[in-house]
Amino acid sequence: MTNLPYYHVDAFADQPFTGNQAAVMPLDSWLDDSILQAIGEENNFAETAFYLPDASGDAEYELRWFTPTVEIALCGHATLASGHIILSQEPERQQVTFRTQKAGILTVKRDGDGYALDLPAYPPSPKAMPEIVALVGGSPLETQFHEGRYHVLRYSSANDVLALQPDLKALAVLGNAQFICTAPGTETDVLSRVFVPGGGVDEDSVTGSAHAVLTPFWAEHLGRDNFTAYQASQRGGHVNCRLDGDRAWLGGKCVTVVEGMFRLTQAGV
Repeated sequence: MTNLPYYHVDAFADQPFTGNQAAVMPLDSWLDDSILQAIGEENNFAETAFYLPDASGDAEYELRWFTPTVEIALCGHATLASGHIILSQEPERQQVTFRTQKAGILTVKRDGDGYALDLPAYPPSPKAMPEIVALVGGSPLETQFHEGRYHVLRYSSANDVLALQPDLKALAVLGNAQFICTAPGTETDVLSRVFVPGGGVDEDSVTGSAHAVLTPFWAEHLGRDNFTAYQASQRGGHVNCRLDGDRAWLGGKCVTVVEGMFRLTQAGV
């Protein structure tokens, strides 16, 4: 039997049971991909993050993320959660860097009593998508798309977004894509909901990668590089967004709610 360190973190949360849940699991060496995916399915969170020391020297750690069904190219909240675990264990450290397979080098640094997460900014471009609008519902003012399979639908009001009841089964057939529904907020500058049914997550709680798209999108619409955002899922979560050139900085807090060991038996291997 192999015991793997296991942390359950609520990311973009200032108290337990809010924000987005992530499992964070440090490793000494990579397990087989099928085992990593099986652990992601067992944990059944939007994401399980695995990291280990980066042998390339490009960053301090190498990082990968698995949903219950697939490995993904970018996950913000589980990166924030991973940075939180490392920085919590090393109070003298001010930041930590991660090398990823498809999103480059990502950084988590201390920011007041929370953290700031550095992601690539993914500005979307206008694109008509009537079939998707029909499945998501409502009457968006505009639709935009980024090649990372991020679909942005902007509505006139927060109530329009809150009222959406998308056809999740039909959206899932379109594959591992994000459907980001957004509008001006009421208590924050921006409000959103994010659906990823093809990736095994019908409605995500707080989506860092979606805000890598929303940051340049709303910076252009608002005419400023800083704004506050709220993802209006059942759990809900706040994100401070700042556009810095081709980078999106996302601010938030994390709470560790479980710390233990994941027991991987020989049969599981």
